[in-house]
Amino acid sequence: ATAKQIATPGKGILAADESTGTIGSRFKSISLENTEENRRAYRDLLFTCPAPYENYISGVILYEETLNQSASDGTPFPVVLQKRGVAVGIKVDKGLGEIPGTAGDNFTQGLDGLAARCQEYYKKGARFAKWRAVVKISDKNPSEVAVMETAHGLARYAATCQDNGLVPIVEPEILMDGAHDIEKAAAVTEHVLATVVKALHDHRII
Repeated sequence: ATAKQIATPGKGILAADESTGTIGSRFKSISLENTEENRRAYRDLLFTCPAPYENYISGVILYEETLNQSASDGTPFPVVLQKRGVAVGIKVDKGLGEIPGTAGDNFTQGLDGLAARCQEYYKKGARFAKWRAVVKISDKNPSEVAVMETAHGLARYAATCQDNGLVPIVEPEILMDGAHDIEKAAAVTEHVLATVVKALHDHRII
């Protein structure tokens, strides 16, 4: 049901899962202090606006801090969204690390303890999840180690989410940055996606 809801034709997913650091840079541009209350007030403004955004947004991805916050009237943000027919999502990864022995390739942190976190997120109203996996392109990237790590990490994340009631969004993010041409981008994208799909199949992801 959740997968069908977030994939509703004509609707999109709002990513409101900026990390504390990322949202801080945005607040800085308008000379606003990066405090927990200001972050809460900003999300409150988004989620409680009178415009019928539920006609255009099927789901909202939250940062963990936001999942635990409430609107000004005391209603938890997940309930605010649910009442408007919008599915609640949650960012579950713990950021990027660098793979030793590579030219700066990344892996995604957060598999440790993920099952327990998913159970807590579900209790608080989350029904789908996001996991950021990044692939760089250059004359040295991505290494085959990075491609396999990306696929394995995404598949493990997806399997853990499924086992705990959350619909996993599987999205290997292949960065556009670099001097490579479109043919190189297409070749890397095809290889990464094929490897990810194989890993998902091996992990019996629905």
